[in-house]
Amino acid sequence: MEALGREFNVLSVADDVYVPLRDAGGVSFVCTLAAGDTWTLTQAQDAAGTGAVALATISSYHTSATVGAAWVKSTQAAASTVVTTASQDVAVIEVEEEELSDGFTHVKIASTSTGTVVAILRDLQVQRAPANLSALV
Repeated sequence: MEALGREFNVLSVADDVYVPLRDAGGVSFVCTLAAGDTWTLTQAQDAAGTGAVALATISSYHTSATVGAAWVKSTQAAASTVVTTASQDVAVIEVEEEELSDGFTHVKIASTSTGTVVAILRDLQVQRAPANLSALV
């Protein structure tokens, strides 16, 4: 079986879009904007955003300056935002399913500018062939 559907699922346009974590161990958000940006993590009870609140659990993330550059780990006090600079073209923010509050099943990262976000759901609890994966939104 291919890795898509066995190990991960992808939502390629995920800026400000709630993704479900009820069938995944976590999600890796790949956030890109060469000019720098502020990225905000929010949790909700469903894909419509019911009960949405900031999720202040980001204490570390990785950034890369350009294509092919080494990843650099950054740490911060637990917060719901990550701020990148013009020298940090890409940030990867990881969210584990157990970080969500009781009753919450969905998370999103939103750019405050024109950044792009790709969501990679990983550690799938139900594995399927790519054609049989359920829609993420």
